[in-house]
Amino acid sequence: MDWQSPAESVPSAFISEAQQATLRGTPPVTGAWRDGDRPGNRLFAGLGAFETEHGETFAHVRLAYETFGELNEDGSNAILVFHALTGDSHVTGASGPGHPTAGWWSPLVGPGLALDTTQYCVIVPNVLGGCQGSTGPSSYSPLGREWGSSFPYLTIRDQVRAAKALGDELGISLFHSVIGGSMGGMHALEWALQFPGTYSRLALIATCAITSADQLGGNSLQTEAIRVDSLFAGGDFYDQAEGPYRGLALARRMALINYRSPSELNERFERTWQSAKSPLGDKGRFAVESYLDFHGNKFTRRFDANSYIALAEAMNSHDVTRDRGGLSEVLGAISTPTLVLGIDSDRLFPIEQQHELAHHIPHALSGNRAQVVESPYGHDGFLIESDAVGAAISALLAAPAR
Repeated sequence: MDWQSPAESVPSAFISEAQQATLRGTPPVTGAWRDGDRPGNRLFAGLGAFETEHGETFAHVRLAYETFGELNEDGSNAILVFHALTGDSHVTGASGPGHPTAGWWSPLVGPGLALDTTQYCVIVPNVLGGCQGSTGPSSYSPLGREWGSSFPYLTIRDQVRAAKALGDELGISLFHSVIGGSMGGMHALEWALQFPGTYSRLALIATCAITSADQLGGNSLQTEAIRVDSLFAGGDFYDQAEGPYRGLALARRMALINYRSPSELNERFERTWQSAKSPLGDKGRFAVESYLDFHGNKFTRRFDANSYIALAEAMNSHDVTRDRGGLSEVLGAISTPTLVLGIDSDRLFPIEQQHELAHHIPHALSGNRAQVVESPYGHDGFLIESDAVGAAISALLAAPAR
């Protein structure tokens, strides 16, 4: 449901022939990080056996994570950041061996920035079910082959419990702050509800309390686009010469439409042709088609089709009221200073969903309405509008703990 590559975190742009040439050739069967690949800056935590909400059991799970800044003696300067759907642990830093893309939130994380790594230790795990070092469908199962179609069903709550196990492994009993945007905001919210007393501040950015029917429908289209690819093989495609890259690229193209606002796409591309060849019967293409196609194809080189499905289905599980009570009662239990922030042009997580959160969370910094960032960039505005988002996070970190 969202992007996660720095190349896509800037205003939409025309795709040149030189850019298109970089993606010639068949993508790999999976774009996942695999055992034996260069680890880059990843660290790994073995967390032992893990049972899911659905009652399935992993004999052993592993989370990949990265840290930025030094953890102090009592761990009180630790900030936990959850990534969005197709993100990973590499929140800041250059691309290079082990990291196919540069950091996805680099303008906010580093010395002197909102998440100041001279003051805080920022910890970013790749969620359980992901494909960049944590246990996921492309990891090897106890049977000695990739999990593939046998990978257990996960919920947001499962993934948060795995992240809590990582925090315990690192010896952190109280996080200074827990922060997340989009899917990561779901994780941050679930952390707040499952583990009260383990964090002092909370940031919920461009996210929601309950995945809506509209969001469920969008996810279903994207996952079905992958499943109907003839090379998907029911999820067991890792030994094939080619993977379901066409379906994965199509899912990505569908998602990108929702990440940007109509006004930005309309103003950026209008009805411009990609080349001199007309799209009106002469087999040419509109520029916006080439933009979506390029980023869809690029995505297949850094992500795994099964992970996309697993994480989208985890997002579908998100409902903070499930087995807990009414929304006002559930969110009313959050007693820490909370940043609730949304983007006014977001059509994937509409601003009304953030207003709903702020209305029910007692100590939202902006009162009973969410803080709103005005941006033409839609959902991706929470990653592009770094000045406004950074200022809001800085205000949260400076807020007195309750």
